[in-house]
Amino acid sequence: MLRNISYFSIFGKPLIMYLGILTLSSFLFTALIGFLNFKGIHKIPFKWHPRMAAISITLALIHGLLGILAYL
Repeated sequence: MLRNISYFSIFGKPLIMYLGILTLSSFLFTALIGFLNFKGIHKIPFKWHPRMAAISITLALIHGLLGILAYL
């Protein structure tokens, strides 16, 4: 069943690929928030950094679990 979810086709590519791209983008955005605040640019408040980190870790766990459980 999880293989069906992981490899659900969206525009000809599997869902797990899009989830991986979203996870990477989320981690990069989290790093950007920390970097900008370190440089003194406070366009995005620092309170969003821990929130984005939690979202990124959650996405990474879901992405990893779908990848691993697809083969069990």
